Amino acid sequence: MNDITAETPASSFIPGGRRRHRKAKQSGTGVRRALVLALAVPVTSAALAGPSAFAADKGIGATAKDTASSQDLDADDQQMVTNLETRVLDQRLGTNVSGVVLDSESDATLWDHNGATALMPASNVKLATSTAALTVLGPDHRFTTKVVYGNGTLTLIGGADRTLTTADLAELAKDAVAGLKAAGLTSVKVAVDDSLFPEPTLANGWNTGYYPDSVAPVRALVVDGHGVDDTSLDAGQVFAQQLTAAGVTVDGTVARATASLTDVPVARHQSAPLSAIVHTMLKTSDNNIAETLLRMTALGAGRPATFEGGTEVVRNVLSKKYGVSLTNFEIYDGSGLSRADRIPAATLAEILELLTNPRYDYTLGAIRDGLPVAGEAGGTLGPEWGRFDDANSKCAVGKVRAKTGTLTGAIALSGLTQGKDGKWKVFSFIENGSTANPADIKDAMDGLAATVNGCWA
Repeated sequence: MNDITAETPASSFIPGGRRRHRKAKQSGTGVRRALVLALAVPVTSAALAGPSAFAADKGIGATAKDTASSQDLDADDQQMVTNLETRVLDQRLGTNVSGVVLDSESDATLWDHNGATALMPASNVKLATSTAALTVLGPDHRFTTKVVYGNGTLTLIGGADRTLTTADLAELAKDAVAGLKAAGLTSVKVAVDDSLFPEPTLANGWNTGYYPDSVAPVRALVVDGHGVDDTSLDAGQVFAQQLTAAGVTVDGTVARATASLTDVPVARHQSAPLSAIVHTMLKTSDNNIAETLLRMTALGAGRPATFEGGTEVVRNVLSKKYGVSLTNFEIYDGSGLSRADRIPAATLAEILELLTNPRYDYTLGAIRDGLPVAGEAGGTLGPEWGRFDDANSKCAVGKVRAKTGTLTGAIALSGLTQGKDGKWKVFSFIENGSTANPADIKDAMDGLAATVNGCWA
């Protein structure tokens, strides 16, 4: 499932303009990372639903600037900053709030309010997870579910496809039954092999109330996204039912086993490309997909398919591949459900900044396209969640694309928008500990995004 307490249900967007990539620079209190977002060509908000293109004409690795001073800001940016300074003090947001806004042309941080402070980011962790997954595995990667036969047993082998459906298992059963009947067999035992993922199945910092509904114990086999304690045995039982429906008798109960190298392959199913899976994961904030991607990213990088292996690879990808600062960065899972996770808003903004660099468009484009759009049904910023629907923020419908994050005691919103001045901006806002109603906190945070857009002037 998805973000706790409020985000459970499930347009390409490429800001146009000049881009360059900047060198990494330590972030700390009073020292702001200058983030290069040189998107010089204005694009209307219709870009949220239609493609445009980057034109890279700035040098890679150019020296970045510090936070822009007030005298460097134009009238629109100065008004935005003035408004943010006031609106970030909204009582609904509480007193533990951080935020960063990065400019598209000045190569500077326009606004920073405790941006280096590490807070619980909730589902904004998925931005880090998806960045690492797409980088290590590639956007065209597919997950394969297999069926093999040996010693009178059909074994369903999990390949970490969190999008596997009953219809997919029916196709696997059909192929398997054809092979059985060709061999003159009318009965078979069924086993499941989910050995791809070792234990533990639960992450540090997950509350017991989170599973199996909001996130299932992480295993390599699941069908229809079922929220159950043992998704592997559950999938095996569904597979056995499909075999029975196809005319083969299943002997005994479904058991867990490890397939033998001598077993004969009889059927296989491949998932949609990783890019499509990431798109779905971000739109609906699917925790289970995120945790599966974390494990597979670890394997893809030659590390153990554990929470520790996955988070290690995420850190390495962000810091060594992309130069993202990991100061005060601490994660224990891939979904952001862990209440031990901590990420500064400045770091989340850096991750999002990568989406505006054309050299990473092929690899990371699915993240940009998967970010929920304000007011768009089917995503976590849709009207079904009451987002961007009050007097202050509804002006930003269709103009903001951002990742949501919701846990008890933590709400975040990080994304992209085109400002009133026509410049693209990256923003990240996180609050921890507000005692206000979560819906009211989100209204206040949506208002901050609308302020960055400039429609709430």
